[in-house]
Amino acid sequence: HKLMETCQIWPCTCVTTSPQCGEPLGEDYLIRSLIICSLSTDIQQALYELAYHVVRGNLKHDQASNVLGDVIEFREDMPSILADVFCILDIETSCLEEKSKRDHFTQLVLACLYLVSDTVLKERLDPETLESLGLIKQSQQFNQKSVKIKTKLFYKQQKFNLLREENEGYAKLIAELGQDLSGNITSDLILENIKSLIGCFNLDPNRVLDIILEVYECRPEYDDFFVPLIESYMYMCEPQTLCHILGFKFKFYQDPSGETPSSLYRVAAVLLQHNLIDLEDLYVHLLPGDNAIIEEHKREIVEAKQIVRKLTMVVLSSEKTEEKEKEKEKEEEKTEKPPDNQKLGLLEALLKIGDWQHAQSIMDQMPPFYATSHKPIAIALCQLVHVTVEPLYRRVGVPKGAKGSPISSLPNKRAPKQADSFEDLRKEVFNMLCYLGPHLSHDPILFAKVVRLGKAFMKEVGMTEQLILFSCLLSITDQVLLPSLSLMDCNACMSEELWGMFKTFPYQYRYRLYGQWKNETYNSHPLLVKVKAQTIDRAKYIMKRLTKENVKPSGRQIGKLSHSNPTILFDYILSQIQKYDNLITPVVDSLKYLTSLNYDVLAYCIIEALANPEKERMKHDDTTISSWLQSLASFCGAVFRKYPIELAGLLQYVANQLKAGKSFDLLILKEVVQKMAGIEITEEMTMEQLEAMTGGEQLKAEGGYFGQIRNTKKSSQRLKDALLDHDLALPLCLLMAQQRNGVIFQEGGEKHLKLVGKLYDQCHDTLVQFGGFLASNLSTEDYIKRVPSIDVLCNEFHTPHDAAFFLSRPMYAHHISSKYDELKKAEKGNKQQHKVHKYITSCELVMAPVHDAVISLHLPKVWDDISPQFYATFWSLTMYDLAVPHSSYDREVNKLKVQMKAIDDNQEMPPNKKKKEKERCTALQDKLLEEEKKQLEHVQRVLQRLKLEKDNWLLAKSTKNETITKFLQLCIFPRCIFSAIDAVYCAHFVELVHQQKTPNFSTLLCYDRVFSDIIYTVASCTENEASRYGRFLCCMLETVTRWHSDRVIYEKECGNYPGFLTILRATGFDGGNKADQLDYENFRHVVHKWHYKLTKASVHCLETGEYTHIRNILIVLTKILPWYPKVLNLGQALERRVHKICQEEKEKRPDLYALAMGYSGQLKSRKPFMIPENEFHHKDPPARNAVAATVQNGPGGAGMPTSLTINTVRLEEGTTEETDKLKEKSQGVVKVINKAVNAAPKVTTSNGNSASNSKIIKEKEDKEKSGKEKDKEKKDKTPAATPEMKALGKDGKDKPKEERANKDDKAREIKEKTPKSDKEKEKVKKEEKASKEEKSKTVVTIIESKSTSEKEREKEPSRERDVAKEMKSKENAKGGEKVPVAGSLKSPVPRSETSESEREQKRRKVDTHSSPSHSSTVKVSIHYINHTTPTLSKSKEREVDKKDLDKSRERSREREKKDDKDRKDRKRVAGSSKHSKSESPSDSPRLNEKEKEKNKSKSSGKEKGDSIKAEKMEKSSSGSKKVK
Repeated sequence: HKLMETCQIWPCTCVTTSPQCGEPLGEDYLIRSLIICSLSTDIQQALYELAYHVVRGNLKHDQASNVLGDVIEFREDMPSILADVFCILDIETSCLEEKSKRDHFTQLVLACLYLVSDTVLKERLDPETLESLGLIKQSQQFNQKSVKIKTKLFYKQQKFNLLREENEGYAKLIAELGQDLSGNITSDLILENIKSLIGCFNLDPNRVLDIILEVYECRPEYDDFFVPLIESYMYMCEPQTLCHILGFKFKFYQDPSGETPSSLYRVAAVLLQHNLIDLEDLYVHLLPGDNAIIEEHKREIVEAKQIVRKLTMVVLSSEKTEEKEKEKEKEEEKTEKPPDNQKLGLLEALLKIGDWQHAQSIMDQMPPFYATSHKPIAIALCQLVHVTVEPLYRRVGVPKGAKGSPISSLPNKRAPKQADSFEDLRKEVFNMLCYLGPHLSHDPILFAKVVRLGKAFMKEVGMTEQLILFSCLLSITDQVLLPSLSLMDCNACMSEELWGMFKTFPYQYRYRLYGQWKNETYNSHPLLVKVKAQTIDRAKYIMKRLTKENVKPSGRQIGKLSHSNPTILFDYILSQIQKYDNLITPVVDSLKYLTSLNYDVLAYCIIEALANPEKERMKHDDTTISSWLQSLASFCGAVFRKYPIELAGLLQYVANQLKAGKSFDLLILKEVVQKMAGIEITEEMTMEQLEAMTGGEQLKAEGGYFGQIRNTKKSSQRLKDALLDHDLALPLCLLMAQQRNGVIFQEGGEKHLKLVGKLYDQCHDTLVQFGGFLASNLSTEDYIKRVPSIDVLCNEFHTPHDAAFFLSRPMYAHHISSKYDELKKAEKGNKQQHKVHKYITSCELVMAPVHDAVISLHLPKVWDDISPQFYATFWSLTMYDLAVPHSSYDREVNKLKVQMKAIDDNQEMPPNKKKKEKERCTALQDKLLEEEKKQLEHVQRVLQRLKLEKDNWLLAKSTKNETITKFLQLCIFPRCIFSAIDAVYCAHFVELVHQQKTPNFSTLLCYDRVFSDIIYTVASCTENEASRYGRFLCCMLETVTRWHSDRVIYEKECGNYPGFLTILRATGFDGGNKADQLDYENFRHVVHKWHYKLTKASVHCLETGEYTHIRNILIVLTKILPWYPKVLNLGQALERRVHKICQEEKEKRPDLYALAMGYSGQLKSRKPFMIPENEFHHKDPPARNAVAATVQNGPGGAGMPTSLTINTVRLEEGTTEETDKLKEKSQGVVKVINKAVNAAPKVTTSNGNSASNSKIIKEKEDKEKSGKEKDKEKKDKTPAATPEMKALGKDGKDKPKEERANKDDKAREIKEKTPKSDKEKEKVKKEEKASKEEKSKTVVTIIESKSTSEKEREKEPSRERDVAKEMKSKENAKGGEKVPVAGSLKSPVPRSETSESEREQKRRKVDTHSSPSHSSTVKVSIHYINHTTPTLSKSKEREVDKKDLDKSRERSREREKKDDKDRKDRKRVAGSSKHSKSESPSDSPRLNEKEKEKNKSKSSGKEKGDSIKAEKMEKSSSGSKKVK
């Protein structure tokens, strides 16, 4: 049942009856129940219930006693519990009237007497009950006896009768204790005498003990005598007696005016140390109580916080006076002497005698550092530590040459054991120091000792061997040394001592300690809270007054403040720098008085400020990096350069940020490298600086940077050491390279495109700068050891190819240089050839593995066009290898000469300084000249190497067009936007490959592809990349402009070069056939076309409205301004569009407005140097046969002659779809070009001599015939293909402004082409004779120049027609052959659909002399010669014009019929040739040979009329010009 199961309260029936039937239960059941209850907590209640049933008569007493007898042994306290139950029942039954119950109770107790002792029952039962039980005789006597005993125990005092004591006994006692104890007197002897005196003179033993203690106080030096005496005496007294006597003594001095003597503290301490009394017994007698101490501690903390609040509050002047008065009152109150703290007095005494255990117990009962905040306690504990560490300090801690003052050990044997090893320090000393805490500041000598011991530990043992000891040392540093330094008064020596130990710690441990010190320590103690507030207050005072003028005195104040509390000071200084960047310079200058420890703390504070999670790294507009970060970065660079601060932590922080995918903090690395190594990264370099950067290190330092960076040797060495010691050089490079490409994805997100671009640029610039630093500072061995091979970098580390080569490039240069030096030493030969041979050998040895490694970087198909050797050569060389910047060297040398002259002229400079400065300049000059000579030799060696390699560079297994594509895609474009120097390098390399006459390299194609469509490239650049791309284009344009400027230069540098072949063979054949070369005039047309393309792309970008497009194109245009625009009309088009941008963006996007305004201003300043189009390139009408003259035009060559057309043939067969597309396009081309052929005016003049004209005409005919025959032969051998046909339609849509000029030009051409009658010819001849007589002197030269120009002109139209037909027929005939695109040579000429006759009528209304046209239709070799001819009268001119008009109409009709016929013939031939399966590329031109011969015979007669008419028109126009 429930009672049995749960042992809860038993109902009355539970004992006697079962719940089921109510029958009486047996003894077994009762025993079992009681056993269960005895195991529970309710045994008292169970026994009571059992006994109560006996009293009520429900149970027999003998049965109950038997049950109790059986269970009594289960619990030891059962008799006592049973007695308690009997006591309760005794009280209850005595009150009952029923006598039977009382009898039952008496019987139960009598039955249980054998279970409970008489003594227990006598204690608990009533005397009357005891009498009835027979345990006592009479209850009355028993009561009296008990009263007497209690009175004796509790009320009677056992005191000696003081009146019976005799004073003589005390006198003898004092004499006995005060005698000279230096002899053979022992404590046992004196004790016997004391006993005799007590017995003889009835002395009170307690008073005797008190007197012994008093004498001991007066004679503290006799510890060895009094301690045994008291110990022996205590055997005669009760144990508490001694403690009570001492307690009474302490209590006597507890009055407010009382002062406990130190002797009493000492006696108590000695007795405690010898365990004669217990600390717990004595502690209760001492004041103040622990609660009062805790309250006092809390009050101190509150007061400290109030002080802090007051210091941080802005108090008005009126309130200041009131505050000062209140503070004075409080100070007066505090000056009142506080009550004596007996606990601290006892603690001090314990520490002085060396009882550390008891002292520790007392301090444990107080708040942390409360005891040691009292100076006497701190000094006593410091002294104890001094004694304890003395042996170990003497052995390992004393500096060399220092003597020191040895400290004797304590005489007390119970004092802590002195430390002989570092392990002993852990047992006691470290514990003592932890209790001492920040109050070690009271003893700077002990501070120095502890620090020196720590330094010795790190030197001898080290952190790896004794990790536990090292962790203890760190704890002591954190809890004791640094807080103590904060409380010291600007002790620079202690700061330096501490740094001696700290510099042996890894920076991770140091920074953790600084973090604890800065963020937690100052809140642990009221004193430190006050010190922190005072430091901030003082820092504010100094920073408010810091300027450039008072750097020195302010610096001294900062130095003093920093010796003790650097973390707080620097935290405030950095917060000010983040707000006001103009403080950076004075703050950096004022930090010269810091200690080494303070510099290290400054580094930590900078990192903590940078890593502050509460600070936003972007401005609110989310487009620029926050100014606080920029200020901190600038401060970092300046301070790390000027002072010897460890860089490892900062560099690791940047690396960690990069690992986390954050690139903002690269700004810091950029500034540090710039300031410390003098390597500047800026996109705003002048061309002079850029040129200087291509020279040696000395030239770079002198002329390559904006500021003259000097004395960077030490700082760059420190940076290098930090990177190498912590293995951060390569990881930082790889992280930057990876982060550069990942910045868009990891940090892009919702951020503004402008910011993402800036982050990308920052990442890239820092990589370039950092790589440059490593290249110039790391030795060959270090570099090779750390940088892996190119394939590992790209494939395993996923480094972008441009960055990988950038990192590897210095390694190759170092390696080649070292190999070259080895070979030179091995074989001593001074001949230049030997040196070159050795250099080439060393290059082969170093670069051969690289050639193999680069193969894995790209698909195998890539290496069909360019060789791995060429790829590796391009990426491994720099501008230093290709050219010597002689002008830069000369410029810097001249500067030094001027400087030396200025030094000589300076009369104020002292002679010694003059001498030093001149020596410096001379040495620098010699270095520069030596460097120039060295570079010159190096460049010559490199060029010799390239000359040998060039034949294997470009394989061109597919086509030259494809080769150029691969070259641009994999080499030029990635590298030209890598850095400004690389941009120059790319342009120079292209020119070098051209100059080397590299097989299979088409210079013309390369330049054309670069200039043709820059929209996509510009749009995908960041801001800095756009700047570099602009530099690249600028250098390319510079080369092109140089060739364009002078025929002699062009002929010399391009004339016989394979790069300017206009017909590109599929094989490696680059025949030097002059007819295949692009001549000078056609090159000028091509350059004009490129200028037009640039204009078109620029206008497109400016009109998009996209921020990136507009910004980038403005940057590019600004960069190429020296060479573009050169043509007036193109410049005007740009100017209008830029002006529009200025108006639109003024309010919307100020940065674009600023860029546009800047470019607009520069463009206007260049306007006087722009020239009309007809001066930029000579424009001439094409031959009469419009079809023959125009079919050569493709998307990139509309209006170009066949001699200029760049044809390339792919050997693989194209698909039928591509062929069909080409067909359709070519048919469209013919239609459009028929109208476009007349788009440029023919500008020629006649000298007025009819005889010479007829002579010239004959020469023309002869030349024309011979030229045509040559063309035929050449074209029969040459596989021709139409150039790009794709974009022709695009060029048909141009600006309306161009259309008007084109109409005029076309009308003029038609008029000029009209043949003249014989009468008219005779008139012309007469007029020419008259003019010849007037201008006889000029005629000779004019005739010569005219004759040559006519020859050239006659040669080219015939070639035009032949090649045009050939191309047309080939387009239609070659069904299965794929025609490659040779470059986008589009014509910007808008096409007009008006008929020729209508154009002629319109042209009649326009003035006859030529005007600049927008047309860039490329003509063949036209020479513009200024002639002076007499003007025709207006009447004659009208007559001629009338006849011309009639003839021209007839001529145009005939020409249209012939054109239609030609078209049909070509279609028929093309259709028949389409089905031939294995037709060679040269077959199609042969199909039309007969047709060409017919056209040739027809055209020869027509050309005569054309030339005469042209001469007449030129004569009239030049004459009219002269009149004006």
